[in-house]
Parts: sequence; structure tokens; C-alpha cells
Amino acid sequence: MCHHVTPCPDAASEARDLAAVLSSHPEQGWRLLCNGVVLFDDDGELLPDGRAVGDHHVWLSPELVEA
Repeated sequence: MCHHVTPCPDAASEARDLAAVLSSHPEQGWRLLCNGVVLFDDDGELLPDGRAVGDHHVWLSPELVEA
């Protein structure tokens, strides 16, 4: 799907949300990425195969998560 000189991460990659933005709709809270992923403002994702992925980012340092 991606036609950039440096290809965007595939939709199956953990880095999929780093793909280039094709269309942004901040008023609705979502962006369409080059790899077909819809990225929502709450960091949830809708993958091209229809699967929904909740926020999977770890924002806290590991020592705070274990506390």
C-alpha cells in the first residue's frame, strides 16, 4: 500500500502507528495512515483486516508499572 521511498511500517508491525498520515480528521478524532490503519486519538487502532486494537503503548517506566 505504501509507495514512499522509505516504506512505512506494515499494518502487522508493532510500529504500525509510525506510518505516514494520509488523511487527518482531528474534529472526529482519527487519522488514516499509509498502511491502512485508522489511528484514534485515544491511541486505539482499527487494522485493515477489521481487528480493533486498544491502546498498547507503555507510557510509564517499567519500575512504575511494577509498583
